[in-house]
Amino acid sequence: MTEQTAAMTTNVQSVSIPVADQDRALQFYTEVLGCECRADVEVWPGARLVVVAPPGSDVALLLLPANSEIPVAVRLGTADADAAHARLREAGATVHNAEVLRWEGQPPMFAFTDPDGNELVYLEES
Repeated sequence: MTEQTAAMTTNVQSVSIPVADQDRALQFYTEVLGCECRADVEVWPGARLVVVAPPGSDVALLLLPANSEIPVAVRLGTADADAAHARLREAGATVHNAEVLRWEGQPPMFAFTDPDGNELVYLEES
């Protein structure tokens, strides 16, 4: 494994869980499982982002409707989203964004799939 490949992924930030009802899921994960709610926001009209995690955990769970515009995916951290995007395209991976997305208030990011079709997202860490 090359140093470039080894350093491309820095951590697992979050894992999405598809849910039928975000309110019901939020109640279950917080009141039954003991997770804390880290975010419950509308990131754009009609796109609600609910984030929970066990206390002290660095990895969060995103409770998303299966039909959400926010991808149900594993979110990974990377030090350089542009370099990771180029590396995946060079490797022939299915990259869903022609270029790294740069939305106001959000880290640079892009979505892709692994060889088995699992959805992944890279988010650049600051």
